[in-house]
Amino acid sequence: MINYTHVSFFTLAAYRDTGLLKYLYFTIVMSLYIFIICANVLLIVVICLNRSLHEPMYLFLCSLFVNELCGSTGLFPFLLVQILSDIHTVSVPFCFLQIYCLYSYINVQFCNLAVMSYDRYLAICYPLQYNKRMTSKKVAMLIAVTWLFPFFEVAFMVSLSAPLQLCGNIIHKVYCDNHSVVKLSCSDTTVNNIQGLTYTVAIIVCVVTLILYTYMKILKVCFSGSKQTRQKAVRTCTPHLASLLNFCSGGFFEVVQSRFNMNSVPNILRVFLSLYFLTCQPLFNPVMYGLKLSKIRSLCKSLIFGKM
Repeated sequence: MINYTHVSFFTLAAYRDTGLLKYLYFTIVMSLYIFIICANVLLIVVICLNRSLHEPMYLFLCSLFVNELCGSTGLFPFLLVQILSDIHTVSVPFCFLQIYCLYSYINVQFCNLAVMSYDRYLAICYPLQYNKRMTSKKVAMLIAVTWLFPFFEVAFMVSLSAPLQLCGNIIHKVYCDNHSVVKLSCSDTTVNNIQGLTYTVAIIVCVVTLILYTYMKILKVCFSGSKQTRQKAVRTCTPHLASLLNFCSGGFFEVVQSRFNMNSVPNILRVFLSLYFLTCQPLFNPVMYGLKLSKIRSLCKSLIFGKM
């Protein structure tokens, strides 16, 4: 007979006693968080204040930056508290709240990148019909779906995980993770596994298919088009492709760590790989889009130096 345990808190076992080094880690994490807040807020303000940037591509970018602020807020303050704390525990309600925030961020980010690839496909393959195809109503609908669908799906996932009877409370990560919570369950997790597998396969197949299709069409236009067309495609697609590859790399590291035995890997490397998936986008995207898109770069300079 299985002995169920009433769990009121989870212990995050990935933390180690680092002594005075914890202040160094705290300083590094705090610096990263401040950079993420400042960079993303700056770009959001620039896009919102300038009418010349009220175009679909920049509105999708604004949605991306807002999501990165939300995801960072769900992770970094929690990390800062845990780094300085001697007891690395978290209450069950807060753990599921963090799971909801982080999984929503990941899913919104993935959907947003797919929508942005579709937008670039229309802009490059149908430049004369772009404004007719990508109307303000369609932009609003795409952004709404990008946010609402993951929110409801993640809420359903959490509603399946929260009632599970647990036989332990140790999570081998530095933050709360739904897969780790489900593995602690002594009750039947068939529904959880089916839901997780079905949703993961569905969203990956749909999103990856859309992205591959759009870029195949873009490449076809580039090879058969003029030099100006190729330059436009490279200029507008390079930041998006870099962001997409960065996100997929982080996702690959996270899947490998969650699904395979990583006991032979040093703890510090496992922590880095798990955090990379959640921090790579908020750190990478503002730099990439701020440097690569000349319109944003010039307006950022104007805003910073007070010449708007």
